[in-house]
Amino acid sequence: MNISNNNANAMHPITEDDIANYLANTPDFFERHAELLASVHLNSPHGNRAVSLQERQAEMLRDKIKQLEHRVMDMIRNGNDNVIISDKLQRWARNLFLTQDARELPQQITGEIRAQFLVPQVAIRLWDLKADFAEEVFTQGVSDDARTFASSLTSAYCGVNSGFEAVKWLGDPDVALSVALIPLRVGAVSSSAPAFGMLVLASPDPQRFHDGMGTDFLERIAELASSALSRLR
Repeated sequence: MNISNNNANAMHPITEDDIANYLANTPDFFERHAELLASVHLNSPHGNRAVSLQERQAEMLRDKIKQLEHRVMDMIRNGNDNVIISDKLQRWARNLFLTQDARELPQQITGEIRAQFLVPQVAIRLWDLKADFAEEVFTQGVSDDARTFASSLTSAYCGVNSGFEAVKWLGDPDVALSVALIPLRVGAVSSSAPAFGMLVLASPDPQRFHDGMGTDFLERIAELASSALSRLR
């Protein structure tokens, strides 16, 4: 019988996993063998020295606490940034509501975006408006292709300037290395309603508007602008 057990042990030697499972399932092991905690020494990640098991555990806990502190600081920083952006958005929307002459709204929208959100270049074009606004600057230079493109967007496009016609609406299109193109339509940006305009934001920084960035904030701006511009339709 003993020979059989010895053969079995030889065929299936104890592994590190076996030891780890045993210790995990025998929580009182170190209570019965407390001297092991003081005698076991491990390499420290903070230098070429050996430390006790307790000290190594303390180092691991300190590292984990530091990581958590960094995450908390990032959360606080992001929260503060969101508060600042929300305040700017509120001021921008308030100024739209205070604009009495509907004809001034396009310029008000672009000017406030530049001022409040520090966007170097902003342009807007509108179509399908009342006849009273047919000759305004903000209705000029829009081809059928640009209208079709705007209606095809169901979210803000952010990325490099790939020769979009809309970029030509900017004052200095040659320095527009990254752009955000946002359709203006009744309701949500993501709706299937045809667009009646497009908002163009541009920056010489190629990473200011990049593929993969969150677009929720940009789309909220577009929806507020679309609501205010409904007075022109």
